Amino acid sequence: MAPRKSLSSFSMRLLIIVASIGAGLVLIATWAEYAEWPIPFTGQLAWRKASHSSKNNATSSSIEQLALQKVLQDASPIFGRYENVQNGTATWMAKYPDDTKIVHMNIPGTHDAATWHYTRETQRRMQHITHLVNDGLDEIDPDHYRCQDKSMLDMLNAGIRAFDLRYASDITNTTIVFWHGPALQSQTATVEDVLFGFYRWLDDHPTEALFLSFQYEPAAALGNVNSIDEQLMLYQALTTPAAKKYILQTRGQFGTLGEARSRITLLRRFDLDLDLVPPAYETSIPGVHFSPREWTRNGANITLRYNDSNTISSDDNTAYIQDYYRPVTPANSTLEENIDAKLDATITHLRMAASSSHPDALFWGFASCTNTGHELPKTPRALALGTSETKDRGVNDRLEEYLERAKVKGSRLGIVMFDFFAVPEGLVETLLGVRAP
Repeated sequence: MAPRKSLSSFSMRLLIIVASIGAGLVLIATWAEYAEWPIPFTGQLAWRKASHSSKNNATSSSIEQLALQKVLQDASPIFGRYENVQNGTATWMAKYPDDTKIVHMNIPGTHDAATWHYTRETQRRMQHITHLVNDGLDEIDPDHYRCQDKSMLDMLNAGIRAFDLRYASDITNTTIVFWHGPALQSQTATVEDVLFGFYRWLDDHPTEALFLSFQYEPAAALGNVNSIDEQLMLYQALTTPAAKKYILQTRGQFGTLGEARSRITLLRRFDLDLDLVPPAYETSIPGVHFSPREWTRNGANITLRYNDSNTISSDDNTAYIQDYYRPVTPANSTLEENIDAKLDATITHLRMAASSSHPDALFWGFASCTNTGHELPKTPRALALGTSETKDRGVNDRLEEYLERAKVKGSRLGIVMFDFFAVPEGLVETLLGVRAP
């Protein structure tokens, strides 16, 4: 057996030096990994870090997706169940050039958009809550409060771009939800949840621009009407980081479609009471302010200044609004008489919009109405769609006929808000076809 050879002192010192250098390189590489030094031999450690980071990012992304799914699920009783639809009416704004002025466009909208799911079953499920507001609500026909029968997602995909939204706090005064008078539309779908539905839709349809009108619903209030808590909750919903990303941050003006694409323009039909909140709250909310104090109730021809600044043109910052929502007719009048009265007001306003008298003003009209207080109640559905009494011809049918045969081709008609917009089929396309790009 050969004798074991011992290392020389020189070899031992050399081995120690090499080992020390190796350990030092490992320490340097480890430090470089965390200090992010550009040292070439940290590649393997950097790969390990990237792999670990990738796993973390995937987990984070998964959690974000699950959180969004949860929010959209909560929003679904109002917004609808989300799916990405790409068709002509879902992307109709893509055909218009960026420099198109918003006030020159024809924009279809829906009145009381959150009411599409308000059925007898919805009314029954909400009764234990709404009896605190109106103990006899369950005895009222839910059609008195229902103005739509398609979800907000269906509305978006069908070409609707303006939404009339009515809000107030829930009965616990801890969040804001959707009401129509004393009729609670959902206990789970908050205003902020539904906003995320609109944000998601805009991600999938970046060529489009949305217009959300928020109006306080005082008939839903318990205790103080439009309390400081309700005002602060709405303020917070409209100024979150997500809201600042998706809501156009300009104030008091309508610009071009290019500026508005993939964003929400707020139509603020609410006031912040400066006796309750500091002025900074009012000045930090974006959008166009239509003060309810200036909005004439049941007005067939409202002139409203939405910006107090001095302008050269009298049309700038002026809106001409038709909101004749309750035709002034006798209590014993027929459904036909009420349809005629509403249609007259609507067409008069559209003719004014189509004229050249106010080329740069905003025109905003409602084709919706109700007269449920009559001896024979006239519901939004009966007025919009008609009944056997009117041979199933209501405001919508007659308005579509006007748009097809009247001399309005190529004319600006402005924002037009419908009840039960999907009947007759093609109503939205008819409005859009009046002024095609």
